[in-house]
Amino acid sequence: MGTRITVDTGGTFTDVVVADGSGSLSLGKALTDQQRISTSIREGLAAACEPLGRSADDVLREADVFVYATTRATNAILEGTTARTALLTTAGFPDVLVLREGGRSDAFDFTVPFPEPYIPRRLTFEITERIGAEGGVVRELDEAAAVETIRGLAERGVEAVAVCLLWSIANPAHEVRLGELLAEHLPGVPVTLSHRLNPILREYRRASATAIDASLKPLMQAHLAGLEQDLRAHGFGGELMAATSFGGVMHVGDLAERPIYSARSGPSMAPVAGRAYAGEQAARHDVIVCDTGGTSFDVSLVHNGEIVFTRETWLGGTYSGHLTGLASVDARSIGAGGGSIAWVDPGGLLRVGPRSAGSEPGPAAYGRGGTLPTVTDAATVLGYLNPDTFHAGRMRLDADAARAAVGKLGAELGLDTEACAAAIFAIANEHMVRAIQELTVNEGVDPRDGLVVAGGGAGGLNTVAIMRELGCRRVLVPRTAGGLSACGAQFSDIIQEYSATRPTSSAAFDFDGVEAVLAGLRRRAQDAVVGLQARGYTKSRMQLAVEARYQQQNWEIEVVLPSTGIASASDVDALVTAFHDEHERLFMVRDPDSPVECLVWRLRLVMETGAPAPAATPVEGPVEAAVHARRPAVFDGSVHDTAVVAGTDLRPGNTLAGPAVIEEPTTTIVLPPGATAVVTATGDYLIEVGS
Repeated sequence: MGTRITVDTGGTFTDVVVADGSGSLSLGKALTDQQRISTSIREGLAAACEPLGRSADDVLREADVFVYATTRATNAILEGTTARTALLTTAGFPDVLVLREGGRSDAFDFTVPFPEPYIPRRLTFEITERIGAEGGVVRELDEAAAVETIRGLAERGVEAVAVCLLWSIANPAHEVRLGELLAEHLPGVPVTLSHRLNPILREYRRASATAIDASLKPLMQAHLAGLEQDLRAHGFGGELMAATSFGGVMHVGDLAERPIYSARSGPSMAPVAGRAYAGEQAARHDVIVCDTGGTSFDVSLVHNGEIVFTRETWLGGTYSGHLTGLASVDARSIGAGGGSIAWVDPGGLLRVGPRSAGSEPGPAAYGRGGTLPTVTDAATVLGYLNPDTFHAGRMRLDADAARAAVGKLGAELGLDTEACAAAIFAIANEHMVRAIQELTVNEGVDPRDGLVVAGGGAGGLNTVAIMRELGCRRVLVPRTAGGLSACGAQFSDIIQEYSATRPTSSAAFDFDGVEAVLAGLRRRAQDAVVGLQARGYTKSRMQLAVEARYQQQNWEIEVVLPSTGIASASDVDALVTAFHDEHERLFMVRDPDSPVECLVWRLRLVMETGAPAPAATPVEGPVEAAVHARRPAVFDGSVHDTAVVAGTDLRPGNTLAGPAVIEEPTTTIVLPPGATAVVTATGDYLIEVGS
């Protein structure tokens, strides 16, 4: 594999990583231009190419692969700027999105308004038809009435259509026919059919996924087409791919047909990077991956060498937002990044986040007109950031503006400037600790036994303090931590998932019915393999999983199976044993006498892209790191004379004891007193956090 370029556009910075065939990475960052993303990409690419002594145009022309991760889909959903979308559903069931799942964290807190449906009721239309649960036709599709409804959609200015009929998962004939009628009478308007996108039993999740996907199509198809046109115009002739919420990539043409997979795609890349940097340790220990950017803090988990997934992905608040209903990397996000704004609530208490200064105007220290205090401003006040070397010297921080912003907030709280900055850090740290505990302790994982991989532009500022609070002993900070998600895209493979519903029970297993469904999934996956092989990809693997539950339980858990077929009683026994084990791991309960019900079958295809592992750095230096400067920094309320080391001067084997600050071109790593960092063979920093 030749040169690979990966891009992650965040709310504050756009990260660009360039890799050669040996696995050596060069990282560049640029402030995200929300109006012209292509400008940010080109500036970030130029910064990444500068250490290579090459121009951005030359690297772009020679690149074999370009991977793009974007927050555009997620932002459009949260901001309500998606396309005007209609929902067509079975007559008698127009309120699936209205009644929904969740709605409030506390069902009895009536001070919280119930959320509006993703598609308003006025754009939901009932279609006369009915398929039974067994797949038989109860009422024929009234095509004349359906055509009349479709014509009315054009009059209402509908830009996309979601079709979710009640039992299309048992027999999709009516949904397929509606798709044909829409193509005939509403040409050019994107359509999503629920049985093709997310064929599951649960109505709300299927309808929600279908609605979200359809609403994103006009926006994302235009955006991805524009990106490709721009790249081709600048000489790029390789494979253009996009990151997905699966923790993998797919070609942009495929993503344009299912743009819901681009929602939450950026955070899904971080555990891919964490697993790669952890190396062999990922198979022996849980790996907790923390990514602190300018806008948010994302935490994800690698368990037994596998990235942890979830089907509970909410866009917006949990229960009050919108549920994708699809598998995605289980990345928990909170509004606590470098740009998170500190403020005082009506009760006089200091708060941090979730609102962020973003890139426009950004923290006060950026000197772009921001006046509200942020975590970055607090770090500047505490002496952790060097105003002259921030962002590789491309952006000089305004330390006076940072002090003024934090000092004003401190006066409101009765604190001096340094004490206020320390308080901002303490509260931001506590938010991050809770987010990690939610994903680990609440899921039966002890964070003290795992390896933490920390990244993000702001990740090195407080990672030691957070790990001490959790009781963790070691944390690995990659040299390219400033672009952790963009680095993850370098190590990612092409991932596609195929699913179908076929209920059965271990007490009376439907071998013929299940095998027919699995054969269909394998055919679809094999067709994709053939297409990818034509593009030059050769190594693939498939993994079968089932959503199952104990008899009469309400919710299922996903269980990975050892093979891609269920052909014998021994295969069923293996399935049941795997289910018992997973249920016991999650809930500490095992019920071997209860039958296991299987509902949804999923086949995941992974096609390797030939991404190299992180490369070792052959150059060795002296054991002790060379300190090039010293400056005062505040730790635990006291000012310490702190060593400052340039990361570019460090070599494998170097050690550095706190208090110290390591300045990398795209991130800063703070070592409080008692912490020690060792440079690994790959040039990363393994930190013993101390006490």
